[in-house]
Amino acid sequence: MSPRIVVIGVGNPLRGDDGAGPAVVEALRGRVPDGTVLTVSDGEPARLLDLWCDADTVIIVEALCSRPGRPGELHTLTPAEAAGHARATASTHALGLGECLALAETLDRMPPRLVVHAVEAADLGLGEHLSDPVRSALPELTERVAVSVRQAYERHHGP
Repeated sequence: MSPRIVVIGVGNPLRGDDGAGPAVVEALRGRVPDGTVLTVSDGEPARLLDLWCDADTVIIVEALCSRPGRPGELHTLTPAEAAGHARATASTHALGLGECLALAETLDRMPPRLVVHAVEAADLGLGEHLSDPVRSALPELTERVAVSVRQAYERHHGP
C-alpha cells in the first residue's frame, strides 16, 4: 500500500507574500510522485485537520512574519519548532499554525510525520504579488518541499 503524502500550501494568494505556500504547491505539479496530494488551505485549523486526515506524512508550506524579519529566509521546522515559532510571529490567518498543532494534539489528530517549510515574508499587503526576496526564494523552497516528498516515499518503499 502506498503512503498518503499530503502537501498543503497555506496562505492567501491575494495577500502578497502570503501566497508563497499556494505558489509552491502549483510549482510542484508534475514534480512529485503520482498519488501525492497537493492542496491549498487558508490555514483554518479544522480544515487543515480534515486535509491531513489519514496522512502518513504532512508537509506544510507557508509564509511567516518574524520580528526582526529576514525576508526570503527559508526555514524547515518540526511541529514543536513550528508551534514555538508561531508564538513569536504574526500571520494573516485568524488562527496560526501553532493553534492548529495544539488542537491536533488535543484531539489526537497529529499525523505520524509533519514538517513545515516556510519563507519569511516581506509584504502581506493586498494584491497578487510576491516581494522580490520571496519570489527569489521560491525555487529553493519548492526544491526543499520536493525533497521532503521524495524522502517520505523512500521511508515507505526504500531508495
